[in-house]
Parts: sequence; C-alpha cells; structure tokens
Amino acid sequence: MDALKLIAADSIKESKPSFEIGDTVRVSVNIREGERERIQMFEGTVIARKGSGVAETFTVRRVSYGVGVERVFPVHSPNVKGVTVVRKGRVRRAKLYYLRDRVGKAAKVKEQLR
Repeated sequence: MDALKLIAADSIKESKPSFEIGDTVRVSVNIREGERERIQMFEGTVIARKGSGVAETFTVRRVSYGVGVERVFPVHSPNVKGVTVVRKGRVRRAKLYYLRDRVGKAAKVKEQLR
C-alpha cells in the first residue's frame, strides 16, 4: 500500500486550488483535438467534492441554454490548468444536489458577504 502512495505522491499538484462548496468557479480545462490543444473555460457552481489524495474530484454545475450541465473534474489532473473563484457562496451543507431540482432564481446560491 505504501508503494501506491509513493507513486500517487508524484502526481499530486503542489498548489491545490482553494474553493468551497457553493462557490462559483471558472475551471480552465485543456482540450485536445487531434494534434491541437486549446484551453476551454467551464464556469458554474461547485455542488460536490469527493475523495482524497490523487482521487479527489469536484463537480461543477451550470445551466446552458436551459439544460443543466454537470462536469466532474479531478483536482490533480494535468488537464485542469486552473480554478479561479468568481464568487463565494454561502451554504450550510456539503453536497448541493438539491439544486438539480430547482429552476430559475431558486437554483441560485446566496453570496457570502465578508
């Protein structure tokens, strides 16, 4: 088991992005199309964080043209170039799956005032 942890330690990023559940984030993802590479932005609300170590992931949800779109990103993936926090959210739970059933303004997360 220790050998697996040693191998996994090499692929962990030094600077882990700092964001919480309920934050609106902009994720920069490296997209490969054949020979070409480009960076695509995905902006939405963080509704879940799971796992630990190399297997840690977070789920981002947004509504695009009236359809809810969710993407799961590995925190330590080399394809995730960066995560920037657009807006801090004020929530009281660890998973925001209830936002899937809400429509319009009811699906918004209140902003955290500092």
